[in-house]
Amino acid sequence: MKTQAFFAATAALVMALPGYGGDSNAQTGGPAANVGGSGGSAGGQTGGAGGAAGSADAGGTYGPAYEGGQYHLGPVDYAETQWHNACAPATKNDPRVQQAEGDLLAGLWSGITNVAGYCDACIRVATAQGKSALLRVVTYGDTTTNSIDVSPQAYQLLDSGEYPRQMSWQFAECPDTGPMMYEFQTGSNEWWTSLWVRNARVPLAKVEVKSASHADWVALTRATDGTLTDASGFGNGPFQIRSTGIDDRQIVESFDWPSAGIAGALLVGTGNFP
Repeated sequence: MKTQAFFAATAALVMALPGYGGDSNAQTGGPAANVGGSGGSAGGQTGGAGGAAGSADAGGTYGPAYEGGQYHLGPVDYAETQWHNACAPATKNDPRVQQAEGDLLAGLWSGITNVAGYCDACIRVATAQGKSALLRVVTYGDTTTNSIDVSPQAYQLLDSGEYPRQMSWQFAECPDTGPMMYEFQTGSNEWWTSLWVRNARVPLAKVEVKSASHADWVALTRATDGTLTDASGFGNGPFQIRSTGIDDRQIVESFDWPSAGIAGALLVGTGNFP
């Protein structure tokens, strides 16, 4: 399982590295794909801490836009060619998750309040040149206020050859690419259970469990790598996971305890947010 020491060491290493190689123009502060912990100022964000809350508008976005930033070629990629993705395990994203979530990827500025809570959420990006794209958040880190780093595929869609590459973005509903997935950390067991919720169509407000150890719903605790953890464990037996979106929609999934154990398991649900 990952530890805070791992992220601290990763951050320290990256902060010593200059810039990144994929972008033809220098970026202040280095790429958003470079660290696993949150940091920086929460200022400069339209709408403050509540900027992403509320119902989706007619365009499928949530809350006000995050403005004044730029988009950069991180690069952000599943192969982690230069930077570890903050929302991924040390073994990188599961291929099944990659297939479902696609290759239009983004890394957010770490100054956003509770930024780790937006792992696997989607954002809609609109450039000053009139181009737009719907991207999946797989990492976050140090960059300029409200700026994002993107994958090569996303960069190709957004780039018009302009500089600075000004844009705004909002949290958005993701496309329907199949059921939600529940990826458990390799250290998970019946006494300590931790997982990522993958491929949700709606940014998550909270995730709860009802299990052999919990007769009623208990909220899981979000960590800086996007994992959701029950420090006392689910217990060995059937369990339910209830996910609540920031628009208050809910989905409940039921699972049997895997015969091979929960460590490193990827459980595929039966549905997604309507």
